[in-house]
Amino acid sequence: MTYKNLQDLLDAGVDGRHVLVRSDFNVPLNDAGEITDPGRITASLPTLKALIDGGAKVIVTAHLGRPEGEPNEKYSLKPVAEALSEELGQYVALAADVVGEDAHERANGLTEGEILLVENVRFDPRETSKNDAEREEFARQLAALAADDGAYVSDGFGVVHRAQASVYDVAKLLPAYAGTLVEKEIERLGKVASEPEHPYVVVLGGSKVSDKLGVIEALAEKADSLLIGGGMCYTFLVAQGYDVQKSLLQDDMVDTCKDLLEKYGEKIVLPVDLLAASEFDSSNAETRVVGLDGIPEGWLSTDIGPETVKKFAGILAESKTVFWNGPMGVFEQEAYAEGTRGVAQALIDATKNNGSFTVVGGGDSAAAVRTLGLDEDGFSHISTGGGASLELLEGKDLPGVSVLES
Repeated sequence: MTYKNLQDLLDAGVDGRHVLVRSDFNVPLNDAGEITDPGRITASLPTLKALIDGGAKVIVTAHLGRPEGEPNEKYSLKPVAEALSEELGQYVALAADVVGEDAHERANGLTEGEILLVENVRFDPRETSKNDAEREEFARQLAALAADDGAYVSDGFGVVHRAQASVYDVAKLLPAYAGTLVEKEIERLGKVASEPEHPYVVVLGGSKVSDKLGVIEALAEKADSLLIGGGMCYTFLVAQGYDVQKSLLQDDMVDTCKDLLEKYGEKIVLPVDLLAASEFDSSNAETRVVGLDGIPEGWLSTDIGPETVKKFAGILAESKTVFWNGPMGVFEQEAYAEGTRGVAQALIDATKNNGSFTVVGGGDSAAAVRTLGLDEDGFSHISTGGGASLELLEGKDLPGVSVLES
C-alpha cells in the first residue's frame, strides 16, 4: 500500500495554503456535556501542530455522536473546540455551521498558522448518505472551504472504515495525504494483521457476540488463543450448558457459539469463574465470586472472576503478540472493574517482561485504560479506532485508506 503522507505535504509546502483535515473527535461526554476521555483529541495534535507550524490555514472537520443528519446542540463540537484550544495553546474558532456562510467566512479569513473547526459534519444528512451523488455534492462544498490551493489530510482513523463524504469523497477532490495518526495506526495494526509473532493472543470483550463474529472467525484462523470475556462470554457459556440467570445474553447466537466452540476447540478460552451481582447498579448491589454454575437465581454476572484473570494472565505472559478489544466487565463501575484492570495489567506485564507487541484496539478498551488510570506507555499501541481496527485486522477494505492510495 503506497500513499502520500503528511511529510510529503509539508515538503511540498503548506505556508499560506488552506489544508482541510478530517479528524476523529467523537469523544465521550457526561450528562453535563463535559469530555470524559480526551484521548482522540490528544492523538490529533501531532498532525495539527505540524500544519500550524508550517504556516497552513487549517480547517478541521469531525463528527460527534449520531445527530441523525440535523443540527442538535447536544452533539455540538463546542466542547471539542474548547479542549483543542487548550491543548494547542491557541484559539480554535468553531464555525456555527458546516459548509454555510459562517464556515466560509471564517475559512476565508484564516491567516497562516490559524485553525478553524467547523460544526459537526453529521449535522448534514449528506455526510452519511447512501446516495453517491448526495455525498459527492457535500464533499465538493467541503473541498470549497480549502480554496483553489487546498489539500486534504485524512487523520481520523476511527472513521476510515466508512465511505462518508468527509472521509472518502472529499479525498477524490483535493490532493490527499495520510496524517500522522492514520499512518501510525496502519503501520502498527498492519503488523498485527499481516505478520504477528507467535504466540499470538486475541482478547475479546464487549457486549455482543454478533458484533465480533467476523473478528472471531477471521482471527481464530491466525491466533493461537482467543480469550473471551465481557458480556459476550455469557452466550458462549450458555452454549456450554450453563445457566447465566439474568446476565447479558444473545439467544439467537447460542447455536453460532456452539459451532465456534466445536470448530476452534481449545483456541477459544472462556472464563472459569465470574463476579455475580444482585443488580446492575453496583451502588446497592450485593456481589460474590462464583463458579460458572453458581450465579444465584435472579442475579447477573457483571465481570469475570479472579481465577479467570489469573488464567488469562498466564496465557498472556507467554505471548509475543496481543490484540485486545472490549472490556471484561462493566468497568465504568469500580466494583465491576477488576477483571478489565487485571487483564490490562497482564498486557502491560507481557510488554515489559516478555517483549510482547501489545495493541489495545480502541473504543471501550482504550477508554478503560485511561479510566482505570493505567500506564498508557505500558502498551505497544493504543488505537483510536474500535470498528476501524477490527475491520483492518479482519482484512476488510477501509475506504478512507484505499482512496489515499497512489
